[in-house]
Amino acid sequence: MRLPAICAALAACALARPAPAATEIQFWHSMSGTLGERAVELVEKFNASQRDVRVIPVFKGSPEETTAAGLAVARTLGAPNVIQIAAADSANMLAASNAFKPLYLLMAESAEKFDPKGLLPAFRDSYSDDRGRMLSLPFNGATAVFYFNKDVFRKARLDPDKPPRTWQEVQVAALAIRDGDAAPCGLTTDRPAWIHVENLSAWHNEPIATRADGHAGAGVKLVFNGELLIRHLGLLSSWAKSEIFTYAGRANEGESRFSKGECAMLTSSSAAYVDIARNANFDLGVAPLPHYEEFPGAPYATLAAGGSLWALAGKKPAEYKGVARFFAFLMRPEVQAEWTRRTGFLAITTAAVDLARNFGGNGLRPDSEVAMKQLSGRRGLHSRGPRLVPLAKIRTIINEELEAVWAQNKTPKDALDAAVERGNELLRRDERGREAIAPDRHRSKRHLR
Repeated sequence: MRLPAICAALAACALARPAPAATEIQFWHSMSGTLGERAVELVEKFNASQRDVRVIPVFKGSPEETTAAGLAVARTLGAPNVIQIAAADSANMLAASNAFKPLYLLMAESAEKFDPKGLLPAFRDSYSDDRGRMLSLPFNGATAVFYFNKDVFRKARLDPDKPPRTWQEVQVAALAIRDGDAAPCGLTTDRPAWIHVENLSAWHNEPIATRADGHAGAGVKLVFNGELLIRHLGLLSSWAKSEIFTYAGRANEGESRFSKGECAMLTSSSAAYVDIARNANFDLGVAPLPHYEEFPGAPYATLAAGGSLWALAGKKPAEYKGVARFFAFLMRPEVQAEWTRRTGFLAITTAAVDLARNFGGNGLRPDSEVAMKQLSGRRGLHSRGPRLVPLAKIRTIINEELEAVWAQNKTPKDALDAAVERGNELLRRDERGREAIAPDRHRSKRHLR
């Protein structure tokens, strides 16, 4: 065979040889509805940006269901590569430290660029260990903010450009709204335990628990039954009695009442803004969470909430390389800016915030500006929020006790004392359970060193 023919034959064989298959990355998440659609679109954009990695998004139910599903299969063949974990469940991942590969190790072992200093401090601190090393990648960021109906404020002869800054001013506004028949309900709230206990404590730099709110290790005790919350719940209790505060439920039932125009003011997540703005038929305002001026230094910073992405342990090097590439993609400023614009979640890097402010010439939405200002406020000893394994159960206890206050069945002090006592019993049971498997747990922590 002549040389040209041989070369042509070899070239044909090379062309016929199949391209290497892309590394598949299973990504379990808990975002449903429109948010789920946005997450899938984000993944599809990444998949289209390169050929070596293919991320497969899988909806696994509620945040609690997703965490439980991930931990149940950790280090097995059925485990995903990446899992979205709600901020409240971060301690559960740490308690099962053999279940994940820390972010700082994942990125250090890859060729991808990753600078944790580029993250907003609130998000960087919330997902780091006690040595400041990042464990997971912030993904769906949010914090607590204050919403108000500007049309109702005008009807009640209140200045819509001067929302209440303090809780005393909230009372003045609520009374004016009631006395002027401007709305059936003055104030309502979503997620009372998270907003009126956890965030309010951080906002005033007051502790939720000992041991740096649980970040410094075992032996934690709840201590949130102090002057701040006794005073705050006492105020809300008096408002409930005089019908200027309406309790709607433990989740986002308050958002629904506010969006319908029934309640004039709402404390909720910054991530609720997009849905509220879509459903509300009134001039919507958003402002910082009110505070008490009597507490020195207040306000500080509210809590970075939402969720983060964890890389699970026991995977192949090629898969970790793919996960690192996916994470680096998510950190791009243009990706972050588009994500916050379309979902209502907050951008997690300073570069993304700067870009989002100029996105399309429209700047950040009002909720994002307010949220970023709160999260960028002075950080105190208690700005990271509680890191407790049974935090979801403790929130349930707190909500039960708060409901007794709203119903006038308990005083704020009695309810808070009961919540602390019941929560501490839960913490001790959890510690005893983990001590029973201490040898395995100690061995599993070696990869964190």
